[in-house]
Amino acid sequence: MSDPRLHNVLVIGSGPAGLTASIYAARANLKPFCVEGFNAGGLIPGGQLMFTTDVENYPGFPDGVTGQEMMAKFREQAERQGAEIVTADVQKVDFSSRPFKVWVGEDENVLHLAKTVIIATGARANYVGLPNEEKLKNKGVSACAVCDGALYRNQAVAVVGGGDTAMEEASYLAGLCSKVTLIHRRDEFRASKAMQQRVTANPKIEVLYSHVVEDVLDVSQDKVTGLRVKSVKSGEVRTIEIGALFVAIGHTPMTELFKGQLDLHPNGYLKVEPGTTRTSISGVFAAGDVADFTYRQAVTAAGTGCMAALDAERWLQANDH
Repeated sequence: MSDPRLHNVLVIGSGPAGLTASIYAARANLKPFCVEGFNAGGLIPGGQLMFTTDVENYPGFPDGVTGQEMMAKFREQAERQGAEIVTADVQKVDFSSRPFKVWVGEDENVLHLAKTVIIATGARANYVGLPNEEKLKNKGVSACAVCDGALYRNQAVAVVGGGDTAMEEASYLAGLCSKVTLIHRRDEFRASKAMQQRVTANPKIEVLYSHVVEDVLDVSQDKVTGLRVKSVKSGEVRTIEIGALFVAIGHTPMTELFKGQLDLHPNGYLKVEPGTTRTSISGVFAAGDVADFTYRQAVTAAGTGCMAALDAERWLQANDH
């Protein structure tokens, strides 16, 4: 057995946050080691953008770009700057003493040591869980109105959910689409009163209380054409014609590895000091959607990835003697 390698900066995750952190750390000559993931929690290297067809809101791409193409460019840039990237999952971490211990890889479980760690494991959108919903993802089924709403301008769409996110998505889509049907399984919303009022006052939003989505149509056409919805009170089933379904029933942050070691918010997201990427353990930083349940955009993830690399660089200057 050879001795475990010691890294200045070890990055866990490879979405916009992880790869931006790797780019900045590499440019600072910190020789970052980026564990990009393999299939942790259903996310693949490159993060949520790998499931996004067209990205039209990232600055610098006036004609849009596919999520896969964009993340390939991020990755290429990180490697060109000198980041070392491995395609594997982190199995376990130990932040109880320095250097930090990170076990990487399916079979080998190779131990790596790190002076600083940047966590950029992201979050996974929750879906209803219907087979046809899965088949029509990115073909009219989306978990991000800001990302994909403009593709359905002047069409009828539906939103499923009952919290603030669902209200925000419905209000946003009402500004673009001809009609928005908001479907909620209970007879009252969990959202804040102000958000509820905004939705119920909007003439373009129709609310279906006490309804659930039974099926998403139409896989045979390879695009969303409608929904089959069911009243939980009467059992009546009917079909609504729509061009897209936006699922707003929350996200699950990929924080399993860090429970019991780092402070989490009650909703499971990593806690960072406001205005920084510093977690509850000195030398461990968090960037992107794993710590952000407010904005959840590629551009904000990239911004915090930059912050994390700069925070790590400054931490090393102050502590690495």
